[in-house]
Amino acid sequence: MFTGIIETLGTIQDIQKENTNVNITISSTITSELKIDQSVAHNGVCLTVVAIDDNLYTVTAINETIKKTNLGTWEVGNKVNLERAMKLGDRLDGHIVQGHVDQTATCIVANETNGSWFYTFEYDSNYNNITIEKGSITVNGVSLTVVDSEDNQFSVAIIPYTYQHTNFNSFTVGTKVNLEFDVIGKYVSRLYANK
Repeated sequence: MFTGIIETLGTIQDIQKENTNVNITISSTITSELKIDQSVAHNGVCLTVVAIDDNLYTVTAINETIKKTNLGTWEVGNKVNLERAMKLGDRLDGHIVQGHVDQTATCIVANETNGSWFYTFEYDSNYNNITIEKGSITVNGVSLTVVDSEDNQFSVAIIPYTYQHTNFNSFTVGTKVNLEFDVIGKYVSRLYANK
């Protein structure tokens, strides 16, 4: 379980394919605090630490994860948003995030507006995922509030701190991102659809 509050950025140092799996090695300021078998969200994708070597750690992604996320677009040198699983009793500063990406979206607007940044993302509405204005959404692991919501797109506004401390500062029109829709909203939507 995560909160969508990014702790730090990691830098991809190596990507190795192993059959249908992919092993990704990352350098990070939190590596010394990690343990093997620990869950860490990478751009919102929950992956397990399988090896640690000095300031580097490695995670493995299976083919199913690669197909459902933007992980297939990752390259050596890319920055990824990192968050360790929350501790029981911690403050929930973002919202409940599972680290299970529902689908990807494409950035269709990326504008600076008077010191903040405004992004619009478009996604495939055939998956029956929804957003609502002022509801929660997770974009590349970042807990955000929806500003505008339409059938297959939504917008978010980013404050300077979030822009500087996440990989949002690398987003341009065409950037593919991971989405995790609000878990409570997903349950309500499913219950409503079954009536």
